[in-house]
Amino acid sequence: MSKPVVAIVGRPNVGKSTLFNRIAGGLVAIVENKPGVTRDRLYRDAEWLGRKFALIDTGGIEFKAEGTPIASQMRKQAEIAVEEADVVILVVDAQLAPTPDDDLIARTLRRSGKPVLLAANKVEDFEKAEGQLYDFLALGLGEAIPISAVHGMNMGDLLDMVVSNLPENAGEDYDPDVIRISVIGRPNVGKSSLVNNMLGRERVIVSNIPGTTRDAIDTPFEYEGKHYILIDTAGMRRKGRIEELTEQYSVVRSLHAVDRSDVILMLLDATEGVTEQDKKIAGYAHDAGKAIVIVVNKWDLVEKDDKTINKFEKTIREELGFLQYAPTMFISAKTGQRVHKILELVDFVTEQNSTRVTTATLNTLVREWLHLNPPPTDKGRRLKVLYLTQASVKPPTFVFFVNDPELMHFSYKRYLENQMRKHFGFEGTPIRIIIRQKDEEKE
Repeated sequence: MSKPVVAIVGRPNVGKSTLFNRIAGGLVAIVENKPGVTRDRLYRDAEWLGRKFALIDTGGIEFKAEGTPIASQMRKQAEIAVEEADVVILVVDAQLAPTPDDDLIARTLRRSGKPVLLAANKVEDFEKAEGQLYDFLALGLGEAIPISAVHGMNMGDLLDMVVSNLPENAGEDYDPDVIRISVIGRPNVGKSSLVNNMLGRERVIVSNIPGTTRDAIDTPFEYEGKHYILIDTAGMRRKGRIEELTEQYSVVRSLHAVDRSDVILMLLDATEGVTEQDKKIAGYAHDAGKAIVIVVNKWDLVEKDDKTINKFEKTIREELGFLQYAPTMFISAKTGQRVHKILELVDFVTEQNSTRVTTATLNTLVREWLHLNPPPTDKGRRLKVLYLTQASVKPPTFVFFVNDPELMHFSYKRYLENQMRKHFGFEGTPIRIIIRQKDEEKE
């Protein structure tokens, strides 16, 4: 089940990133008094009144001269952003009258049929706001909601409106037993070719031009009696390389696809190795708690000897240190080499991601782990693990109740995770460990 999506759109320099930061609760977007500072999309979880949603910060939409290819492209790009969202917040500058760009964006939003909230930012005097915002009625989106994102004024009213417009049941109606697989990675690493090969037919366009795939495309299929959904996502480029808004929104769709997937196929290019952008993309999937398989494509193009795979494997483990648990497969999507084995790994890591261990077993073993490697002390106080239980799966999440959480050093936490992996496997899935304090005397 995926979270509903709220997109913040508008022309440059109206305060979209400031609003995003205010709602997301942190300074995660670059805010500068200069149009076009937000180059690639930011995507964060947000919550208001118990409703969770994904929040998207977008780049400014500018419409050039009518009749030019750029103008047509921009309109299309705005439509793509709106298509992905469940609710759209159009931000305008309350200090200025509606501009032609405001009007063109509003027209696109009206045609979408999606709920659109008009947020008039940079309001300084809320008592005079009603008269100040009268001109924005011409945009045809109803009354503007006056806000000051930089000061956090009137945010509650805006978020109340956002939540009231969210769909009651967001997500797909697929059978819960269906395994959702997302193929992610940088542009031109062979994602579409892999999808085509796995499906056995031309399902998506294949091109050697980076960024050909714009949407996240869902394809249900069956293999050996099991049901899957394969999601081919647009390639994600590093900051500064995302020049087209269409590709910017494709990044959003890729991240959104990760959120609604069970298994991630993290595709690397064997001819290029592990790049910084690979690390960022893989990091998002890791943080989302998804089962992950590292797939090294274009292996047929690499000159090999008897040590090549081991060397590449070592590089992956060094560069993607946080994915030590993820199995690796070397393939050629073009020739089909080893592609048929991918679903075997998908099934395996799905099972690992859903593994549940009984509380009795955990507490028996944790006593052994504590005996083998006693917890550290700090200023004469020793960490005591009083109780351990598994809170959830997908990913496996464990709660350690201790006498003092501050005594749990990260190295000892890593030791406990390694012990759990040693005893239970958990191959291909991250593990989450939560440390909570428990009254030692009551225990």
